[in-house]
Amino acid sequence: MPESEAAPPDPTLGIEVRPDVHKVGMICFLGSEVAFFSTLIMAYVIYLRHGSTGPTPDQVFSLPMVLVNTAALILSSFTVHFAEKALHAGKTGLFRVLWFATIVLGVWFLVGTGIEWNGLIRDHGLTIGVNLFGSTYYTLVGFHAFHVTLGVIALSAVLLVSFMGELRGKSPMPVTLIGWYWHFVDVVWIIVFLIVYVVGR
Repeated sequence: MPESEAAPPDPTLGIEVRPDVHKVGMICFLGSEVAFFSTLIMAYVIYLRHGSTGPTPDQVFSLPMVLVNTAALILSSFTVHFAEKALHAGKTGLFRVLWFATIVLGVWFLVGTGIEWNGLIRDHGLTIGVNLFGSTYYTLVGFHAFHVTLGVIALSAVLLVSFMGELRGKSPMPVTLIGWYWHFVDVVWIIVFLIVYVVGR
């Protein structure tokens, strides 16, 4: 082949492509959270039937209320997903509506959890110190509610930044990372729901 017809060199050859440091950091953080929640879940399962005094799961749980809370949290995974897709498509208004809906659903879940706890304490006397079931239940569900609260705060901060015009580009990193975190929180709750309210009753 004549020299003039030779293919030009590939400018990408020899260039090392490194993963995004923010995404790697979030993956490492979520990995540590998996270990954390796995420990809490195992403690709940192990100590569930220990202790001869105090109420038991089959005596205190009201499944209809928990199902409503669970539906709200699962729905929020869809709203945050489609919010991110809307932002990628350049539909900022739709992004804000769906992102705000995610915040509302997260708050709904937290309020529902508070109502459930109030009933457990007032009507059944289930406190964190009454028996091992109460201790492990409030620790597990309480830490999950704490993570949901952090997620709601982060979602609200991103929405505020969006209205200030500081959320630049169609795929800003905060939206991606918080979306990952929110999906993780939802998946954890599905596992907690199945173990605590379905299998453990």
